[in-house]
Amino acid sequence: MQHHDHNRRFWLKSATAAALTAGGIAAPVQALAQARPANWPRRPLRILVGFPAGTSPDLIARALAEPLGKELGQTVVVENKTGASGSLAAGDLAKTRDDHTIGVVGNAALTSNPILYPKLPYELTEFNTLTVVGTSPWLIVGAASLNFSTPADFFKLAREAGNKWSYGSVGIGSGTHLGNEMLKDLAGFDAVHVPFNGAPAVISAMKGGDIHMASLPMGFALAQAQAGTIKAVAVTSAARTPLAPNVPALPEAGVPAMDLEIWNAMVVPASMPRDIADAISAALTRIIRSDDVKQKLFQQGWVADGGSPEQAQRRIRSDTAHYQQIITKRKITVAG
Repeated sequence: MQHHDHNRRFWLKSATAAALTAGGIAAPVQALAQARPANWPRRPLRILVGFPAGTSPDLIARALAEPLGKELGQTVVVENKTGASGSLAAGDLAKTRDDHTIGVVGNAALTSNPILYPKLPYELTEFNTLTVVGTSPWLIVGAASLNFSTPADFFKLAREAGNKWSYGSVGIGSGTHLGNEMLKDLAGFDAVHVPFNGAPAVISAMKGGDIHMASLPMGFALAQAQAGTIKAVAVTSAARTPLAPNVPALPEAGVPAMDLEIWNAMVVPASMPRDIADAISAALTRIIRSDDVKQKLFQQGWVADGGSPEQAQRRIRSDTAHYQQIITKRKITVAG
């Protein structure tokens, strides 16, 4: 409990500081021609990614790199620095002072991780969030061996099973863990958490009959459901998503929608001059909302966003409060 109290104090300090400094680049972005300084960029830019090639943040970075280079008149390279669930790259980005480095981070880096990990290599105040790139609800999936025809049937089975059912996640404190704990409250069931090392391991366990269900990222789980390896139950949003129009939304099963989504954001060090951050933000908004990039993101399992820094900050504050609530309620702690 002492560990948890430390986490709570850390989060309160970080969240308060983040709220106070949220205006770092939170004013409406200017047109690129107005915001961009004449002597910048002076050399190639890099997009720092904390996960390996082929992962969702990496694919997002590569979808944005070429068009961003064209907008800014410089090469943009993607650099992967893996380790500590993306925290090593985030720590490097926070300390960067070269004005030519951008980062792609998952929502956990800016919301739940600062609550769960007392010794992160970065503080929230060391970043300015430029925009949310894309969003997606979780896809709730069940084992192919389960006998249900509607989401309502599925949740009835889950409630009747009590703690005899189990669900998989990609690790303690991950979105697939915290999101499913929230789902348990919303739908009123009590499946036991079983952590795994990655989504493929969760699917394998479901195929082998070791677990009954999971709430996983759309980009990975939907293909498995379409192949019949697992069964799609519902998406966690209030309405059906264009990413999976044939999959019911939670309210269709009589379950309230989840007030959270999965998302990735583009961030820069807080030390980056305002005019440069504005230039990058304006360029990214246009790129993300272009037909070509929207289609690429859609194919990866994301609905393009490209909103303003203010919108990103509101999402961060709202999501952090939701994660704080479930972490506190379930007394969730992680090592490190």
